[in-house]
Amino acid sequence: MTALSANGAFAGEFGAALLDPDVPVPDGIGGPVGAPAKKRYGVYRNNVVVGLMEVMRSAFPSLLALMGAENFDKVARNFIAVSPPKSPMMQHYGDGFADFLAGFRPLAKSPFLADVARAERAFLRSWHARDAVAATINEIAGMGEAALPELVFEPHPAAILITSKWPVADLFDRRNGDGDGEIDLGEAQCLLFTRPELSVIVQSLNAANAAFAGALLDGERLGDAAACGFDVDPEFDFASGLQTIFSSGAVRTTRPIAPHIP
Repeated sequence: MTALSANGAFAGEFGAALLDPDVPVPDGIGGPVGAPAKKRYGVYRNNVVVGLMEVMRSAFPSLLALMGAENFDKVARNFIAVSPPKSPMMQHYGDGFADFLAGFRPLAKSPFLADVARAERAFLRSWHARDAVAATINEIAGMGEAALPELVFEPHPAAILITSKWPVADLFDRRNGDGDGEIDLGEAQCLLFTRPELSVIVQSLNAANAAFAGALLDGERLGDAAACGFDVDPEFDFASGLQTIFSSGAVRTTRPIAPHIP
């Protein structure tokens, strides 16, 4: 084995043991005089894990409130053991938590938790997204009725739509201490995250508005997006849905808004 491959193998063992207390301390961990330093490694391992636990608690306050601190910490500890940081930017840590929760067998009876995690990541991505000028409804006020259905908008960098078959809006709101009342798990809800200025705006959308918003953010023409809303609910309020898009800053101004050209 070459020195390079030996160092790589040791680094792998060092990292694996760092996040999982059930993994033995790697051979070759020594102190200043060369003696084994398992206690020193244990202290370092504990500090790393404690730091990552704090990151998880900070990133997922809704899950922390829903699950309780003890249960959340147990689940987060399992996630940390198999998910080492891939970036020095800690705001990205936890990106895979939703998928982890979806496949974590002890939580099989609480499948809604994965969507709450997705919503919490969306909140942070919206918060850290690059700034851009949001469009206003005044920009299309003078357009004729024939031109409106052909309009195509560009999504604002901070606009993220989360759709769910669970009451994700009510579950997400638990981070705000909104009581311990019952939540109807049979109610589907959707969330739109935007940040046109300094603060993230979180809005709960019904299914028709979510279909409309999702189509617009996917680059569909305004007329086609409206059709998506009406497909979900024949009584879809198009004017209200469009007002929501603009008032929340979900679309941006980077070029003149123009009719779609096939």
